[in-house]
Amino acid sequence: MPVKVPVYLDNMRATKVDPLVIEEMVKYMQEIYAAPGGEFGHSMEEEATEALEKARQKIAWKIGAKPEEIIFTSGRVESNNLAIKGVALASGKKGKVLSSKIEESSVLRSLERLGKIGFDPKLVPVDSEGFVRQDKLEEILSGAILGSIQFINPEIGTIQDLKAIGDIFEEKGVIFHSDASWGFCKVKIDVRKINVDLLTLSSGLIHGPKGVGALYIKEGTKLQPLLDGSPREFGLRPGMEDVPSIVGFAKAVELITEEDIARMRKLRDKLMDLLLEIPDTKLNGPRGDRRVCNNVNVSFFGVEGETILLKASMRGLLVNTASACYSRELLPSHVILAIGGSFEQSHGSVTLGLSKWTTEQEIFYAKDVLEEIVKEMRSISPLYRRS
Repeated sequence: MPVKVPVYLDNMRATKVDPLVIEEMVKYMQEIYAAPGGEFGHSMEEEATEALEKARQKIAWKIGAKPEEIIFTSGRVESNNLAIKGVALASGKKGKVLSSKIEESSVLRSLERLGKIGFDPKLVPVDSEGFVRQDKLEEILSGAILGSIQFINPEIGTIQDLKAIGDIFEEKGVIFHSDASWGFCKVKIDVRKINVDLLTLSSGLIHGPKGVGALYIKEGTKLQPLLDGSPREFGLRPGMEDVPSIVGFAKAVELITEEDIARMRKLRDKLMDLLLEIPDTKLNGPRGDRRVCNNVNVSFFGVEGETILLKASMRGLLVNTASACYSRELLPSHVILAIGGSFEQSHGSVTLGLSKWTTEQEIFYAKDVLEEIVKEMRSISPLYRRS
């Protein structure tokens, strides 16, 4: 039976919204559409407020937080900006702010922005599988205001040991933020056990609506708001909350199961093995439990990732190349370079992201399409070595 196209394997960047999520959202678009109100709002305002707070409770419960430690944002990028810039600006001093060399663009560029106004941005190196060099982290943490280390890298799937990193931050008295977007609901998170002060969460990567996310802020952590307006979300984010999307976000959190995660992990390992059957192919990032359940990243030597992406798309296979959000300028992947890869490996890297609906049939189709493209492009490449 032929596979149904398109085969979408770009789930590290965005996921299809679950129909049950849409069903939940529609009620708050067509029936309970009032703005969430204050203590003395009318009945529909009260219903909207109740839905908002129930969603806050569900998301807080998922990570072991208190509801009042969760604020809703427009998504991962805003959460990262608010966490990093908000803490730095609230500190009242100019000092070191740090992250790792494989972070996503909203983190790296937030540090760049702070560097332009007098802060001292530092980037911690990683090892060949993308794990933060904890010895180097300890060396540069002294005197820092804040550090931001992502939980899971969206390009190579590396799962950082947030507990160990959080312990180092706590020992040095430095505020610790982590972007957990790609691990939320796929890897268990308990904020009380990992000494994290701020945690970014995303809806659009777990089959919820795009354009909504959350930021966990540990009680007592000081942030300066980045926007001005009516004092919503505990005074940290003005503007009316998007109740339908927030309700959908909470529903998506409820729907992902341990069975989904186990199935994605099994298909991930199968896809890795299939792709590595293609000659001169290298897996980037770790294997096993140290890699998120739905990520595969490989480098095909002698082939440009952008060419693979375009030719695969013409055949109904949708994948990604380089980091999920960092480069639109066709630059080499900063992640592959940071783990010691060559420019050739970096330009030839492809990221495949699975979802809870990915099938084994689609995995085999991906392998066949990619193998055909790689063979075709190598056959006409003057740079690829010929046997």
